Amino acid sequence: MTLFALAGCTVGPNYSRPQTQAPLAYKETAPGWQVAQPDDAMQRGKWWELYNDATLNALEERVTVSNETLKADAARYDAARAALRIVRARYFPTVSVRPEAATARQSTNRPLNSSNDTHNPNIITNFNDILLPLDASWEPDLWGRIRRTVRQSAENAQATAADLENASLSLHAELAIDYFQLRNLDEQKKLLDENAAAFQKTVNLTENRFRGGVSSDQDVELARTQLATTQAQEIDVGVARASYEHAIAVLSGQQPEHLSLDLSPLDSLPPAIPLGLPAELLERRPDIAAAERRMAASNEQIGIARAAYFPNLLISATGGLESGNLNNLFSGPSGLFALGGTLSETLFDAGARRAATEQARDNYTATVADYRQTVLTAFQQVEDNLAALRVLEQEQSAEQTAVIASQRSVEVSLNRYKGGVSTYLDVLTAQSNALTSQRTAADIQGRRMTASVGLIKALGGGWNSTKLPNLH
Repeated sequence: MTLFALAGCTVGPNYSRPQTQAPLAYKETAPGWQVAQPDDAMQRGKWWELYNDATLNALEERVTVSNETLKADAARYDAARAALRIVRARYFPTVSVRPEAATARQSTNRPLNSSNDTHNPNIITNFNDILLPLDASWEPDLWGRIRRTVRQSAENAQATAADLENASLSLHAELAIDYFQLRNLDEQKKLLDENAAAFQKTVNLTENRFRGGVSSDQDVELARTQLATTQAQEIDVGVARASYEHAIAVLSGQQPEHLSLDLSPLDSLPPAIPLGLPAELLERRPDIAAAERRMAASNEQIGIARAAYFPNLLISATGGLESGNLNNLFSGPSGLFALGGTLSETLFDAGARRAATEQARDNYTATVADYRQTVLTAFQQVEDNLAALRVLEQEQSAEQTAVIASQRSVEVSLNRYKGGVSTYLDVLTAQSNALTSQRTAADIQGRRMTASVGLIKALGGGWNSTKLPNLH
């Protein structure tokens, strides 16, 4: 009874998650921000379905099953679960069998050999020995060292599971960002193609006016320069687009040569994203969950270090059969057994146990600081992307006004040029400004889409800590 009572003892501090203050509301939440309802896509984890893009959905599904980085992280999680099973085995006795069979002959010339007694005919110098033993050993968990080691291994495995989810979230977000940047380049190419077609008409106009003696050859060359420059920019867009297409292929587990995405200019707006309460962010981010689980595992190490101050008990037992003849090996008289225990205690270690305990406490303090920093970074990332969405929406509205004004300026300058009221330089300036405004507006649209992906990632992508495997 005393042994079982001691086996229920656990030394060291019990774990309690440190308090982390969360704001009541996000700073960058504008009064007009609408929380999307329902948020089924976020809750299922397939947050990319919010964008209603079939091509994006298909690519994201491939990431889940084909990305090599995710496969590596999944293997690491499986390895962590296997490590947990190894540690749990310490709860139980270790049983081994080691059959032996030997034939021996004793030397008749050995010292004190009783076989030299010629008057004793029963002296045996040749004999067989057949041994079939079972050995068992068990270390009772008197001070909770094994229990804490098992809990530590389980918490590390949960942290690895959270790492897997965080890697999945990052890779899915990276693919979505690359995808929207590629579609933004498609929009840029569309604008350059349209402007190149308009500039070709301007070249034709200046050439006709030159032949009619109305315009100078300088106007013709300026128009041709503008056209060639725009065509060169359109070609340059193709280089960047190819890089994004290759990146998307690798993220989705494909050879770059096997993926070809059709041109599809970006024309959608960021979806409404369900924010939730700031306090919920602690449960929605897998990186926070991983940091918290490692903090719990580090706390267990303090108890493991403290258990080294107390004695260890090892109980061992041996039982089996032994005989010199196989015929009577399984008879009653051939049985044997032994039972015993060893109690060990370190009396002097020059402060090694104290240093190990201090090291465990310091490591725990470091994991607490890491956890709190991870939380702060999470709130920063949410605020950054909320601010980006708010500011970019305002910027796009202002830039759209500039686009309309610049297009009107092109029309006016062209009409004035045809009427001989203004020079071709006015037309060139107006067309250049219009193209710049259009490309800037398209770029802002792309940045809004990538900022929305960044916000979803910062919010945890619909994941929450209840999805961590229960390994205790």
